[in-house]
Amino acid sequence: MEAHLRPLSAAALLLSPAAPLPTAVAASARRASPGGRRWSSVRASAGGGGWLSGLLGGKGGGGAPTAMTVTPGTVKAGDPILHEPAQEVAPVDIPSEKVQGVIDRMVAVMRKAPGVGLAAPQIGVPLKIIVLEDTQEYISYAPKKDIEAQDRRPFDLLVIINPKLKTTSKRTALFFEGCLSVDGYRALVERHLDVEVSGLDRNGRPIKVEASGWQARILQHECDHLEGTLYVDTMVPRTFRIVDNLDLPLPVGCPPIGAR
Repeated sequence: MEAHLRPLSAAALLLSPAAPLPTAVAASARRASPGGRRWSSVRASAGGGGWLSGLLGGKGGGGAPTAMTVTPGTVKAGDPILHEPAQEVAPVDIPSEKVQGVIDRMVAVMRKAPGVGLAAPQIGVPLKIIVLEDTQEYISYAPKKDIEAQDRRPFDLLVIINPKLKTTSKRTALFFEGCLSVDGYRALVERHLDVEVSGLDRNGRPIKVEASGWQARILQHECDHLEGTLYVDTMVPRTFRIVDNLDLPLPVGCPPIGAR
Protein backbone atom coordinates (compact mmCIF):
# COMPACT_ATOMS: atom_id res chain seq x y z
CA MET A 1 0.00 0.00 0.00
CA GLU A 2 1.39 3.39 -0.96
CA ALA A 3 2.21 6.00 1.64
CA HIS A 4 0.12 9.08 0.92
CA LEU A 5 2.88 11.68 0.73
CA ARG A 6 2.20 15.18 -0.49
CA PRO A 7 3.95 16.61 -3.59
CA LEU A 8 7.28 18.32 -2.83
CA SER A 9 8.28 21.78 -3.99
CA ALA A 10 10.73 22.21 -6.85
CA ALA A 11 13.40 23.29 -4.34
CA ALA A 12 12.92 20.15 -2.29
CA LEU A 13 13.16 17.99 -5.39
CA LEU A 14 16.54 19.48 -6.24
CA LEU A 15 17.82 18.17 -2.91
CA SER A 16 16.69 14.63 -3.64
CA PRO A 17 19.08 12.08 -5.19
CA ALA A 18 18.68 12.00 -8.96
CA ALA A 19 17.20 8.79 -10.34
CA PRO A 20 16.48 7.97 -13.99
CA LEU A 21 13.00 6.99 -15.05
CA PRO A 22 12.57 3.31 -15.85
CA THR A 23 13.17 2.64 -19.52
CA ALA A 24 11.87 -0.90 -19.85
CA VAL A 25 10.15 -3.72 -18.07
CA ALA A 26 12.50 -6.54 -17.16
CA ALA A 27 12.02 -10.03 -18.52
CA SER A 28 10.29 -12.71 -16.49
CA ALA A 29 12.28 -13.62 -13.37
CA ARG A 30 12.20 -16.83 -11.38
CA ARG A 31 12.70 -17.72 -7.72
CA ALA A 32 12.44 -20.99 -5.76
CA SER A 33 10.10 -21.25 -2.77
CA PRO A 34 11.12 -22.96 0.51
CA GLY A 35 9.14 -26.00 -0.60
CA GLY A 36 10.95 -26.22 -3.92
CA ARG A 37 8.11 -24.77 -6.04
CA ARG A 38 9.18 -22.32 -8.71
CA TRP A 39 7.29 -19.29 -9.83
CA SER A 40 7.71 -16.45 -12.30
CA SER A 41 6.73 -12.82 -12.41
CA VAL A 42 7.25 -9.71 -14.50
CA ARG A 43 9.28 -7.09 -12.65
CA ALA A 44 9.95 -3.40 -13.01
CA SER A 45 13.42 -2.44 -14.15
CA ALA A 46 15.73 -2.25 -11.15
CA GLY A 47 17.42 0.76 -12.65
CA GLY A 48 14.42 3.10 -12.47
CA GLY A 49 12.35 4.89 -9.89
CA GLY A 50 13.75 6.39 -6.73
CA TRP A 51 12.74 6.96 -3.11
CA LEU A 52 9.72 9.06 -4.06
CA SER A 53 8.80 7.32 -7.31
CA GLY A 54 5.10 6.99 -7.94
CA LEU A 55 4.17 9.57 -5.29
CA LEU A 56 4.87 13.00 -6.76
CA GLY A 57 1.77 14.76 -7.98
CA GLY A 58 3.23 17.24 -10.49
CA LYS A 59 3.63 16.76 -14.23
CA GLY A 60 6.96 16.27 -15.93
CA GLY A 61 8.14 17.01 -19.42
CA GLY A 62 5.82 16.20 -22.29
CA GLY A 63 2.79 16.27 -19.99
CA ALA A 64 3.50 12.83 -18.52
CA PRO A 65 2.48 12.73 -14.83
CA THR A 66 5.39 11.96 -12.54
CA ALA A 67 2.94 9.91 -10.50
CA MET A 68 3.18 7.25 -13.20
CA THR A 69 6.82 6.46 -12.39
CA VAL A 70 7.18 2.74 -11.70
CA THR A 71 8.11 1.69 -8.17
CA PRO A 72 11.22 -0.51 -8.49
CA GLY A 73 11.27 -4.02 -7.07
CA THR A 74 7.51 -4.60 -7.19
CA VAL A 75 5.36 -6.83 -9.40
CA LYS A 76 2.65 -4.95 -11.29
CA ALA A 77 -1.06 -5.50 -11.86
CA GLY A 78 -1.65 -8.10 -14.56
CA ASP A 79 1.06 -10.47 -13.34
CA PRO A 80 -0.77 -13.72 -12.42
CA ILE A 81 0.99 -13.89 -9.06
CA LEU A 82 -1.06 -10.88 -7.90
CA HIS A 83 -4.34 -12.48 -8.89
CA GLU A 84 -3.97 -15.92 -7.30
CA PRO A 85 -4.02 -17.02 -3.63
CA ALA A 86 -0.61 -17.25 -1.94
CA GLN A 87 0.68 -20.31 -0.07
CA GLU A 88 1.00 -20.64 3.70
CA VAL A 89 4.52 -20.75 5.11
CA ALA A 90 5.32 -23.93 7.03
CA PRO A 91 6.35 -22.90 10.57
CA VAL A 92 9.48 -25.05 10.26
CA ASP A 93 10.56 -22.92 7.27
CA ILE A 94 10.26 -19.54 9.01
CA PRO A 95 13.85 -19.49 10.41
CA SER A 96 15.27 -20.49 7.02
CA GLU A 97 17.55 -18.15 5.12
CA LYS A 98 15.08 -18.09 2.21
CA VAL A 99 12.08 -16.93 4.25
CA GLN A 100 14.11 -14.46 6.31
CA GLY A 101 15.61 -13.12 3.09
CA VAL A 102 12.13 -12.61 1.63
CA ILE A 103 11.09 -10.65 4.72
CA ASP A 104 14.21 -8.47 4.60
CA ARG A 105 13.63 -7.73 0.92
CA MET A 106 9.98 -6.86 1.55
CA VAL A 107 10.88 -4.38 4.27
CA ALA A 108 13.57 -2.80 2.09
CA VAL A 109 11.24 -2.42 -0.92
CA MET A 110 8.41 -1.03 1.22
CA ARG A 111 10.64 1.58 2.85
CA LYS A 112 12.36 2.60 -0.38
CA ALA A 113 9.08 3.09 -2.27
CA PRO A 114 8.03 4.46 0.29
CA GLY A 115 4.93 2.55 1.30
CA VAL A 116 3.11 1.66 4.51
CA GLY A 117 2.55 -2.01 3.68
CA LEU A 118 3.61 -4.79 1.33
CA ALA A 119 2.64 -8.40 0.69
CA ALA A 120 5.07 -11.08 -0.50
CA PRO A 121 3.29 -11.58 -3.88
CA GLN A 122 4.15 -7.94 -4.65
CA ILE A 123 7.82 -8.89 -4.90
CA GLY A 124 7.02 -12.04 -6.86
CA VAL A 125 6.90 -14.49 -3.94
CA PRO A 126 3.59 -16.40 -3.54
CA LEU A 127 3.81 -16.76 0.25
CA LYS A 128 1.48 -15.51 2.97
CA ILE A 129 3.69 -12.83 4.46
CA ILE A 130 2.86 -9.15 5.00
CA VAL A 131 4.87 -6.25 6.40
CA LEU A 132 3.53 -2.86 7.44
CA GLU A 133 4.78 0.31 9.11
CA ASP A 134 3.53 3.87 9.36
CA THR A 135 5.90 6.53 10.64
CA GLN A 136 5.40 10.00 12.01
CA GLU A 137 7.38 11.31 9.04
CA TYR A 138 4.99 9.75 6.51
CA ILE A 139 1.98 11.02 8.43
CA SER A 140 3.41 14.55 8.63
CA TYR A 141 3.06 14.94 4.84
CA ALA A 142 -0.73 14.53 4.99
CA PRO A 143 -3.12 17.40 5.79
CA LYS A 144 -4.20 17.46 9.43
CA LYS A 145 -7.85 17.10 8.49
CA ASP A 146 -7.09 13.90 6.56
CA ILE A 147 -5.05 12.45 9.43
CA GLU A 148 -7.91 13.03 11.86
CA ALA A 149 -10.60 11.74 9.49
CA GLN A 150 -8.62 8.58 8.72
CA ASP A 151 -7.73 7.99 12.39
CA ARG A 152 -4.12 7.59 11.32
CA ARG A 153 -1.43 7.02 13.96
CA PRO A 154 2.19 5.85 13.67
CA PHE A 155 3.10 2.26 14.50
CA ASP A 156 6.32 0.25 14.44
CA LEU A 157 7.24 -2.35 11.84
CA LEU A 158 5.02 -5.42 11.86
CA VAL A 159 5.85 -8.70 10.13
CA ILE A 160 2.97 -11.18 10.03
CA ILE A 161 3.23 -14.65 8.52
CA ASN A 162 0.09 -16.63 7.61
CA PRO A 163 -2.19 -13.79 8.79
CA LYS A 164 -5.82 -14.48 9.57
CA LEU A 165 -8.07 -11.44 9.60
CA LYS A 166 -11.45 -10.95 11.22
CA THR A 167 -13.55 -7.83 11.63
CA THR A 168 -14.41 -6.80 15.19
CA SER A 169 -17.15 -4.25 14.48
CA LYS A 170 -19.64 -3.34 11.77
CA ARG A 171 -18.21 0.17 11.36
CA THR A 172 -16.89 0.99 7.88
CA ALA A 173 -15.37 3.97 6.07
CA LEU A 174 -14.64 5.07 2.50
CA PHE A 175 -11.22 6.56 1.75
CA PHE A 176 -8.85 6.71 -1.19
CA GLU A 177 -6.25 3.95 -1.43
CA GLY A 178 -3.17 3.44 -3.55
CA CYS A 179 -0.97 0.41 -4.20
CA LEU A 180 2.67 -0.06 -5.10
CA SER A 181 1.55 -2.61 -7.71
CA VAL A 182 -0.83 -0.11 -9.35
CA ASP A 183 1.46 2.92 -9.54
CA GLY A 184 0.09 6.42 -9.86
CA TYR A 185 -3.60 5.77 -9.21
CA ARG A 186 -6.11 6.06 -6.37
CA ALA A 187 -9.72 5.01 -5.80
CA LEU A 188 -12.23 4.95 -2.97
CA VAL A 189 -12.48 1.63 -1.14
CA GLU A 190 -14.84 0.75 1.69
CA ARG A 191 -13.09 -0.98 4.59
CA HIS A 192 -13.99 -2.07 8.09
CA LEU A 193 -12.74 0.29 10.78
CA ASP A 194 -11.90 -2.37 13.36
CA VAL A 195 -10.08 -5.66 12.75
CA GLU A 196 -8.01 -8.30 14.47
CA VAL A 197 -5.18 -10.12 12.71
CA SER A 198 -3.42 -13.17 14.13
CA GLY A 199 -0.50 -15.13 12.76
CA LEU A 200 3.20 -15.70 13.38
CA ASP A 201 5.99 -13.13 13.64
CA ARG A 202 9.31 -13.47 11.84
CA ASN A 203 10.62 -15.60 14.70
CA GLY A 204 7.71 -18.03 14.41
CA ARG A 205 6.02 -16.80 17.59
CA PRO A 206 2.25 -16.19 17.73
CA ILE A 207 1.25 -12.58 17.15
CA LYS A 208 -2.11 -10.84 17.39
CA VAL A 209 -2.78 -7.27 16.27
CA GLU A 210 -5.95 -5.37 17.16
CA ALA A 211 -6.23 -2.36 14.91
CA SER A 212 -8.60 0.45 14.05
CA GLY A 213 -8.68 3.33 11.62
CA TRP A 214 -5.90 3.57 9.05
CA GLN A 215 -3.88 0.66 10.44
CA ALA A 216 -6.94 -1.56 10.07
CA ARG A 217 -7.22 -0.43 6.44
CA ILE A 218 -3.59 -1.29 5.74
CA LEU A 219 -4.03 -4.75 7.25
CA GLN A 220 -7.10 -5.43 5.11
CA HIS A 221 -5.35 -4.15 1.97
CA GLU A 222 -2.32 -6.41 2.52
CA CYS A 223 -4.35 -9.48 3.52
CA ASP A 224 -6.38 -9.01 0.32
CA HIS A 225 -3.13 -9.37 -1.65
CA LEU A 226 -2.64 -12.84 -0.16
CA GLU A 227 -6.02 -13.90 -1.59
CA GLY A 228 -5.21 -12.56 -5.06
CA THR A 229 -7.31 -9.42 -4.62
CA LEU A 230 -6.19 -5.88 -5.53
CA TYR A 231 -7.94 -2.77 -4.24
CA VAL A 232 -9.16 -2.12 -7.79
CA ASP A 233 -11.24 -5.31 -7.49
CA THR A 234 -13.26 -3.78 -4.64
CA MET A 235 -13.07 -0.04 -5.37
CA VAL A 236 -15.92 2.32 -6.16
CA PRO A 237 -15.28 2.26 -9.95
CA ARG A 238 -16.13 5.85 -10.86
CA THR A 239 -13.68 7.20 -8.28
CA PHE A 240 -10.61 5.64 -9.97
CA ARG A 241 -8.18 8.40 -10.92
CA ILE A 242 -4.55 9.37 -11.37
CA VAL A 243 -2.83 10.95 -8.37
CA ASP A 244 -2.78 14.33 -10.15
CA ASN A 245 -6.60 14.35 -10.02
CA LEU A 246 -6.90 13.21 -6.42
CA ASP A 247 -8.39 16.50 -5.23
CA LEU A 248 -10.97 16.83 -8.00
CA PRO A 249 -14.66 16.44 -7.01
CA LEU A 250 -16.26 13.01 -7.03
CA PRO A 251 -18.74 12.22 -9.81
CA VAL A 252 -22.40 12.82 -9.04
CA GLY A 253 -23.93 9.87 -7.23
CA CYS A 254 -20.72 8.61 -5.62
CA PRO A 255 -20.88 7.87 -1.89
CA PRO A 256 -19.24 10.48 0.37
CA ILE A 257 -15.74 10.05 1.77
CA GLY A 258 -15.44 9.13 5.44
CA ALA A 259 -17.05 6.89 8.05
CA ARG A 260 -20.41 5.36 7.18
